[in-house]
Amino acid sequence: MRIALTSLFVAASAVLTALSVTVLPYYNDKSGQLEPLVFYTLGLWALFALALIALRRVPRRAAVALVLAGSFLISGAALLGPPNTSTDSARYAWDGIVQNAGISPYEYVPADPALEHLRTDWLFPAAGVDADGEPACEGARVMTTTDVGTDDLLCTTINRAKVPTIYPPTSELVFAGVRAITGPDAEYAPMQILGLLVSLGVTVLLLGTLRRTGRDPRWAALWGWCPLVATEGVTNSHIDIVGALLLVVATILVSSGRTWTGGLALGAAIATKLIPVIGAPALLGRRPWPVIAASITAFLLLYVPYVLGSGIGVLGYLPGYLTEEGYSSGSRFILLSLIAPGSGSLILAAALVAITGLLVWWKTDPTNPWLGQLVMIGVTMLVVTPRYPWYALLLVPMIAATGRWEWLAVPLALTERLLISDVTLARITVTLAIVLIVAVSLHRAGPGALGRLIGAPRREWEQFRARRLVARS
Repeated sequence: MRIALTSLFVAASAVLTALSVTVLPYYNDKSGQLEPLVFYTLGLWALFALALIALRRVPRRAAVALVLAGSFLISGAALLGPPNTSTDSARYAWDGIVQNAGISPYEYVPADPALEHLRTDWLFPAAGVDADGEPACEGARVMTTTDVGTDDLLCTTINRAKVPTIYPPTSELVFAGVRAITGPDAEYAPMQILGLLVSLGVTVLLLGTLRRTGRDPRWAALWGWCPLVATEGVTNSHIDIVGALLLVVATILVSSGRTWTGGLALGAAIATKLIPVIGAPALLGRRPWPVIAASITAFLLLYVPYVLGSGIGVLGYLPGYLTEEGYSSGSRFILLSLIAPGSGSLILAAALVAITGLLVWWKTDPTNPWLGQLVMIGVTMLVVTPRYPWYALLLVPMIAATGRWEWLAVPLALTERLLISDVTLARITVTLAIVLIVAVSLHRAGPGALGRLIGAPRREWEQFRARRLVARS
């Protein structure tokens, strides 16, 4: 009965996932009201919670089989529809097509007529005619822009078609590799299939790590069945899922003493989307230099061919993106902006992230860095509060590796922020996430945890002074 009940919840999650990506007109009707997708998403998270609760009573051997089967079933259901909250994968396809034509993706913007010969119908559909007989761009995910230089109407599924790509070299190599296999005419499915494979790969790595370290393999379901992984890692096929895989590999290698190879994996993860750099502090341990040297080496080597071809152009749209998103002015930090409006939020955010990084580096056990990873990435997400929940794909494997389910409140809060454009509501959900995490963490620590936490800095300072006195004597 336990196995049957868990299977029922997992199957229901797969069915609801399939419905959410096939029947909802997210791109066709943005009226400003609560989208049906919001309620589907709430249903997915509710089924996810019920499945996790039911799984706790399933015997371990059967639980491992269920985790794997459920991961495949839910992620497979996410393949059934096109992207429904993002068009980023259209840019991924374009960058891959351009590279396979021998052109640097940083050299031209998609709307440049110099690359007109590479345009495919699904990335650049022909214009239709509106009710007034004027040319118009029609269809879901189709945006209107103009050719650079000519100002002719241009219909495209690529967002920000007049700016250069923002993605670092590991991502670009993945885009080129996928398109080398599938060709330019395959639409969204290739990257979605890659997302499925990566999702299953991370599930297997987590199961192996949990078994090897004597922890509960059921925790792997926190990743494998997570709605965020299915919808943003598979359906919308964000490249962040590849960064998550590489960071998991780096963490496994470093924790087992293979600091050089772990550093190389970390460098490749950072060269996927830069954000995985927040996973570095927990991996530095007592011998930080091999990890630092290897990661910098991998990062630079991956950039070399692109720098040779495009020079400073490899920065792409990154500076403009940070300005556009409000991070340079501090307006994107929805909680901190209440305390320190304007650029003060940026300074405060940098300070909080830096302090967290130092504490994680100092306190993390190098043989078990998963909790340090969880705290570093989770705190950064809560401080930065991005509009895009797929950034939290880096966090979910660390939740699974530690079993700290309460941190799932972070990706859930960020998902709410994406689907409902209300800053006040976003502030409330992020605040509730923080309250839940703190409350459950204190409960885990047992009675008197708060007092021990407050007294810890004083005790450590006294111990430090005692060591100094002994050394002097």
